[in-house]
Amino acid sequence: MMSLLTTALILIIAALHVYFCVLEMVLWTKPLGRKTFRMDADFAAKTATLAANQGLYNAFLAAGLIWAVAHPIPETGHQIALFFLTCVAVAGAYGGYSVNRRIFFIQGLPALVTLALLFFA
Repeated sequence: MMSLLTTALILIIAALHVYFCVLEMVLWTKPLGRKTFRMDADFAAKTATLAANQGLYNAFLAAGLIWAVAHPIPETGHQIALFFLTCVAVAGAYGGYSVNRRIFFIQGLPALVTLALLFFA
C-alpha cells in the first residue's frame, strides 16, 4: 500500500502532466503557452501539431499515474506507479538533456523523489 505522502506526490505529478497537456494541446499558440515556452507566434504556429502530439503523451502519463492510485489492488497499483513514474523520470531526464535543464527539475526530479519513496516504502 502506498503512503499518503507518496499518493499525494503521484497525484501532484499527474496534475502537472494534465497541465502540460493543456499547455501543449490548447494553449500552445496562446499568450500563456508562448510565454511559458518562450517562443514567438510564428514558431508556435509552425510547431502546434508537434506540441499537441507531445501533449497527448503527457495526458497518457497522467492517466497512468491516476490509474496507479485508483487501482483496487494495492500491489498492482504499486507496480503501475513504478512503471509510469519511471516513464516520467526518463522523459524528464531526456528533456532536461536535450531541450532545457528546467525540464529535469520540473518533471524528472519530482518523479525520481517519488520513485525513491515508493521503492523504499
